[in-house]
Amino acid sequence: MPQSFQSGFSMRALTIASALLLAALIGTIPAHAAYEAEFAAFLKQKVIPAARAAGVPDAVLTRELATLKPNAELPGLGRPDKPEAPAKVDFQAEFRAPAAYFKESQFVALAGPGRALAQKHAGTLKAIEARYGVPGRILLAIWARESGYGAAKIPHDGLQTVATRAFMGEKRDFFLAETVAALKILADGHITRAELKSSWGGAMGQPQFLPSSFLAYAVDFDGDGRRDIWRSAPDTLASIANYLKQKGWVAGRDWGYEISLPASVSCSREGPDQRQAISAFLREGVTRASGKAFPDRELDREANILLPAGRHGPAFLATENFYVLKAYNESDVYALFVGHLADRYTSDAGFVAPWKPTPHASRGDVRDLQLKMQKAGYDVGKPDGLIGFKTRRSLGLMQEKSGRPATCWLE
Repeated sequence: MPQSFQSGFSMRALTIASALLLAALIGTIPAHAAYEAEFAAFLKQKVIPAARAAGVPDAVLTRELATLKPNAELPGLGRPDKPEAPAKVDFQAEFRAPAAYFKESQFVALAGPGRALAQKHAGTLKAIEARYGVPGRILLAIWARESGYGAAKIPHDGLQTVATRAFMGEKRDFFLAETVAALKILADGHITRAELKSSWGGAMGQPQFLPSSFLAYAVDFDGDGRRDIWRSAPDTLASIANYLKQKGWVAGRDWGYEISLPASVSCSREGPDQRQAISAFLREGVTRASGKAFPDRELDREANILLPAGRHGPAFLATENFYVLKAYNESDVYALFVGHLADRYTSDAGFVAPWKPTPHASRGDVRDLQLKMQKAGYDVGKPDGLIGFKTRRSLGLMQEKSGRPATCWLE
């Protein structure tokens, strides 16, 4: 970094910070204005050394950081002079059952445009699948869910967003690394600062990659020399495919199948740690809900029961690729939404089994129940007020132990 910039940057931060903070405390200026001086000091003391160590040229640091200011309007921020607090959880909020996530209108709205885009990008999708082994319909479904096939507004300055979160948000060390990654992206010249747009959480472009994910997984598939996940559909789709491949996508396997789960098979057998060959499930009376046979190539491969709403909703056999989708977003309903939407491109049929009404509860009520179950020796995973597969199957075991029909859900 040029000495003149370094000394000027330092003096601005250090000579006015105290005066601005004092003025903010007595109410003569907005508090966030005081943060600008602190932010400048933070950039000098934390960001610049880390970025230099990562190989970001001084010219890029001068260009991008000299006038950078924090965005104090972002949600989820604290105060820079206070240690970051753990994320607040509203345990009074209503726990939403999975049915709310799967409105038919959403799939209808997304499936039609997805089919049109599948035709438009048919050659690109075929080439991507040949290279990475991920079906085009899966890529389209993630593209749809993340950014509405690129139509969603992504309005925030990506560098400003991650730098602000590193300065006064949660997970400050994490976002410091993301700030350095954003600077490396700009140094590499794949996108300009004006085009480096992100969500309020720092996820960038049409596939919603954090900067570190961009560096690790984004690819230039259209051959223009830039990895452009903001404007290029081929780069966007291939980057998603590369991400999934690197996370373990198994070529030639689907994500899963909706099934009819007979009453003789306990819902407490849900979970990826209870996988077995699909042929073994067939011998227990499990069938595909559509009435079709399982593909022959799948019969000797393993899958596991998935019951997002216990016995109150559709049942599935999930392959390991379902959990690769969860690597993109750690949520059963996210992965199921993507998988089901991908299926809708080729067969516009909804779920066979209905999502039945389920009891209402707050997240606090669910968490209290989880804590009680945990104390009684049941494995519920993290007692967070959300009902994951460990909580569901433990509910089933508890119901069976008391002689009740097991639904693996709240009663």
